[in-house]
Amino acid sequence: MGKKATKAADNMYYLARSEAAEGNADFASREKTAEIIGIDRTRLARIELDAISPYPEEVKAMSEAYNMPELCNSYCARECPIGRNNVPEVTIDDFDRLALKVLGSLKDIDSLRASLIAISEDGVIEEKERPAFQEILDSLEKISTNAKALRLWALKNIRLK
Repeated sequence: MGKKATKAADNMYYLARSEAAEGNADFASREKTAEIIGIDRTRLARIELDAISPYPEEVKAMSEAYNMPELCNSYCARECPIGRNNVPEVTIDDFDRLALKVLGSLKDIDSLRASLIAISEDGVIEEKERPAFQEILDSLEKISTNAKALRLWALKNIRLK
């Protein structure tokens, strides 16, 4: 990519385009990129300069064009009014690191299962069971986040559907 846009230096869409430009020179210019993803060049510039927020379909188009599935996750976790409170942002590490995180989060699955069975046996979560239930929910969230990160890695690197 030619010169760096210093005003956009920390914008995730600019950074994604910059990284994509390392493998595809078409993404080195906003003009060509805008043509590829199907939006106006000035709109792309305003998105990259944080002057406006992109529409979800624009994020999806950038994500697909740049081969950056993590853009959709970041958009949902940071910008979407619904997702901000419900979608955890995940980080894509190297495969071996992600695999270890998934395996680590699954190591206590049998005790989680037993605890959930014990809590749910009477159909009521009693006050004294709430801390254990919260631990179950936290563990499930960790498993889910690690699984999402692994899925994003697979989408990016081996192009799973």
